Amino acid sequence: MTGTPTPFELWAYLSATPLLWLTVTLVAWLVADAISMRTGRHPMANPVLIAILILGALLSLTRTSYRTYFDGAQFVHFLLGPATVSLAIPLYRARSVIARSLAPLAAALVAGSVTAISMTVLLSRAFDLPRTAILSLAPKSATAPVAMGISEAIGGQPALTAAMCILTGIIGALLVTPLMNALRIRNYAARGFAVGLTSHGIGTARAFSVDSLAGAFAGIAMGLNALMTALVLPALLRFLMPD
Repeated sequence: MTGTPTPFELWAYLSATPLLWLTVTLVAWLVADAISMRTGRHPMANPVLIAILILGALLSLTRTSYRTYFDGAQFVHFLLGPATVSLAIPLYRARSVIARSLAPLAAALVAGSVTAISMTVLLSRAFDLPRTAILSLAPKSATAPVAMGISEAIGGQPALTAAMCILTGIIGALLVTPLMNALRIRNYAARGFAVGLTSHGIGTARAFSVDSLAGAFAGIAMGLNALMTALVLPALLRFLMPD
């Protein structure tokens, strides 16, 4: 007759089940979202950041490798595709507003994309970062799947690019509301487009939590900036890094 399992034995059993880390990820998000809601969606209480901290602490405490975690939670990664496609719904609803703003949107897209890439490369060179690191950082303002593909194609490290994309998105989501308020920018279309262009998916999620129109414009900025980054980055690198 077997006795009551010890906590270690119980954890060893649970960690071998395929749905453990998917469940943990969902619970971490629910906890993080509840904390964010209790603060009135304060920018500093970003649910993505809180969920990352919870999961990071748990993985560290249990000495679980990222590969083990990802193998269990990869269904969430799979849902990134459908979630991105679903952004077409608010875009369709805001199509009349978007159609009236095509010229300023195009100008903002080019200016924002070129500025994000140029400042990243110039600052990286000023701090004398290795060439591989610069190539990894250059596409960080594009959405992570596109940025990782660009990074790999130009000789960067996709893992570093992914980490910087997440960091960029979190910083953008934290700063967008207080920054826009300080600049007295009240137009939610402009606010959403700015955060979607610079902070991709995480910034877009923040925009949707504030206003649906801001979220729609953030979504279109995220998609267009991914395309713009892929088109202009190689030419900018030849100009900014001729050696």
